[in-house]
Amino acid sequence: MQRRRGQQLEAALLDAAWAELCERGWAGFALDSVARRAGTSTPVIYRRWSGKAGLVEAAVVHAAEDRPVELPDTGSLRDDLITVMRESNGARVALIASSAALLGGYFEETGTNLAELRDRILDDRHSMAETLLARAVERGEVDAGVLTPRLTSLAFDLFRHEVLTTLRPVGEDTILEIVDDIVLPLLTRRGG
Repeated sequence: MQRRRGQQLEAALLDAAWAELCERGWAGFALDSVARRAGTSTPVIYRRWSGKAGLVEAAVVHAAEDRPVELPDTGSLRDDLITVMRESNGARVALIASSAALLGGYFEETGTNLAELRDRILDDRHSMAETLLARAVERGEVDAGVLTPRLTSLAFDLFRHEVLTTLRPVGEDTILEIVDDIVLPLLTRRGG
């Protein structure tokens, strides 16, 4: 077994856990298989995570962090939203689709859902949507009075929905329809 410590060991464990999850899904996921793949022992895993669910959550967070989507600042909300969706097509579509498919048993067993896992990935940071909309409010493109949590997340909720229902990258026409026909008209109306 290799002797690693700290972040190097944790990264190896999380990479191994993600690989196991992708190959075997929740039902076939086993801590001893992760340990073997990472070249370590099961007690090393238990010193960091309380069990299977904790390790899987950490592996999903790690996988998301390994596939970053850059926060654009094009000077326009429309262009920012389109840029993020296009970039997400390359960086995150496989992660979104595989997480939903591989984790069905996890959600059932833990009593959680994809939205709660997403919140764990965000870890009390502002979402990309919140940051983009805050900039749009500062530029005067959006009236803060119209913003609600549901409207704030709408563009990316529609994007994720499209990914989850098609299991493919979102087409350019669909991205433009989400942004131009649905989201921007709602965001650019004036609050009352």
